[in-house]
Amino acid sequence: MEGTFSNHSLKFLLTILAFTSYIDFSSAGRQIAPQTNTEFIRTSCSSTTYPKLCFESLSTHASLIQRSPQLLAHTALNVTLSTAKSTSAMMVTLSKTHGLKPREVQAMQDCVEELSNTIDELRNSISEMGKMKGSNFGLIVNDVQTWVSAALTDENTCSDGVQGNNMNGNVKTAVRSKILTIVHLTSNALALVNNYASLHG
Repeated sequence: MEGTFSNHSLKFLLTILAFTSYIDFSSAGRQIAPQTNTEFIRTSCSSTTYPKLCFESLSTHASLIQRSPQLLAHTALNVTLSTAKSTSAMMVTLSKTHGLKPREVQAMQDCVEELSNTIDELRNSISEMGKMKGSNFGLIVNDVQTWVSAALTDENTCSDGVQGNNMNGNVKTAVRSKILTIVHLTSNALALVNNYASLHG
């Protein structure tokens, strides 16, 4: 009986995880932004590695971003941070589910640890973005680029752990999809930070 319950619990969590892998970055009741703001985001995103994801994740914030490269990069970092936090929380819950193999639990716990580092690094980069003024611009943007690059490294380490033989089947597919989304968002955010920095080069 307990085994049946455990299997149902695991299937339920996997269903939730798979469902949330489709990220809806929209927010209820948001204001419709002017077309110029939306087109600015679309054009800016065209220089990123994953332009479709970039536009989908940021276009709902067009009224906040307006046509500011700084706000665009800042928002991209915040969206990435939010996604990393929700994914980490989901993986913690999933790792505690009965029915997983020990190596699967270990792989997820290792990944959660890497994501914890990612979250800290993204928070640091967001904090530094708010200080980009005056003569210290160059030093601060270097710090931001370093933090975001470190976050990307940690995420790739997590992805590699999930991709190996430590995880199998539906768990591996669902978790890897979530991690790759964070990797792609971080890559896009770094590209937008670099674009912003180039304007002041």
